[in-house]
Amino acid sequence: MSMPNSPETPRLTTHVLDTAHGRPAAGVAVQLWRLTDGTREQVARALTNADGRCDAPLLAGAALAPGIYEIVFAVGAYFSGQRDAGAGDFLDEVPVRFVVRPGLNHYHVPLLIAPYAYSTYRGS
Repeated sequence: MSMPNSPETPRLTTHVLDTAHGRPAAGVAVQLWRLTDGTREQVARALTNADGRCDAPLLAGAALAPGIYEIVFAVGAYFSGQRDAGAGDFLDEVPVRFVVRPGLNHYHVPLLIAPYAYSTYRGS
């Protein structure tokens, strides 16, 4: 029997790192959307913890069905709360759209952020 977060259980996780300040980005609001036939359905939402991660996978098990997904990160609100003048004036929300394929068990979608730039990649 698999545990909910065992390597065999399909899951989607994320991690947000504030590269401008050299630390995890705590308190970033994260929304997960499933896109099907031109419609968007919100399937999860969370806040990042002190480690910049969500406390649980955004989706796990059978809920992580193949398809197109989009994670939207509220980085503008995060930077506005960092006491850096103007840091929240450029980026608002960062959408990351990706495809979940059958047979791939773990999707980790990290986001590296700075007040005026961001980067993402397929993590492990």
